Amino acid sequence: MTPVVLSTFGTMVRTMFDFSFLPGYLPYFTQGVAYTLLLALGAVLIAIIPALGLALMRLSKNKFINIIAGGYIAIFRSTPLYVQLSIIYLGVFSMIKIPTFYIFGFVNIAMFIPGIISLALNSAAYVAEIIRGGILAVDQGQGEAARSLGLTQGQSMRYVVLPQAIKNILPSLANELITMIKESSLCGAIGMYELMWAAKTVGGATFLTMSPYLLAAAVYFCINFPAGKIIELLERRMRRGDHR
Repeated sequence: MTPVVLSTFGTMVRTMFDFSFLPGYLPYFTQGVAYTLLLALGAVLIAIIPALGLALMRLSKNKFINIIAGGYIAIFRSTPLYVQLSIIYLGVFSMIKIPTFYIFGFVNIAMFIPGIISLALNSAAYVAEIIRGGILAVDQGQGEAARSLGLTQGQSMRYVVLPQAIKNILPSLANELITMIKESSLCGAIGMYELMWAAKTVGGATFLTMSPYLLAAAVYFCINFPAGKIIELLERRMRRGDHR
């Protein structure tokens, strides 16, 4: 290798692991992590109610209702989240004006609401299928036994089937939360103050092209890897309970 190539390679390696920006820019990352977790957790929690409705519609014997729910799920699962986010933020919320004010000192509600709604609508399509699968995993005899005792179909679903389905869907819901933590990185592309936005902003201010993104990757890993291990432990404990 020529001296020029060696020098260029050495410079690239040094800048890749140059974290000298941290003392001045650490608040960008801490606030970015908080924003990311708020987006992900809020989106999954908001998605649960419409997802439950969609799952019940998918299980309905009414073909029209079933087609509506299936169409929603197909559209949101078959198009990129970034496209959905752009349509909702640049299209829908260009006509709906939200006052600009901050909560927690750094969360801009005018941008946070479109972001969390976009993520929630996308997540609802996936959570609906998770809930539907959890309901179908419950033995049909449970619902039949409940109805034989005088419960209506709605009551048997509410008091007998759904409580058992929750056990089946909890690990998958936790996995959906991890997915949303990663998917929320797309919100930085339209200026939402999450972790990837922090990395991009710091990179632009310091002219460091790698180290801010490596730090962001390390933070995502430190959040998602332990969470994944906890979910695996939860699944093993639940399976052990089924064998008893």
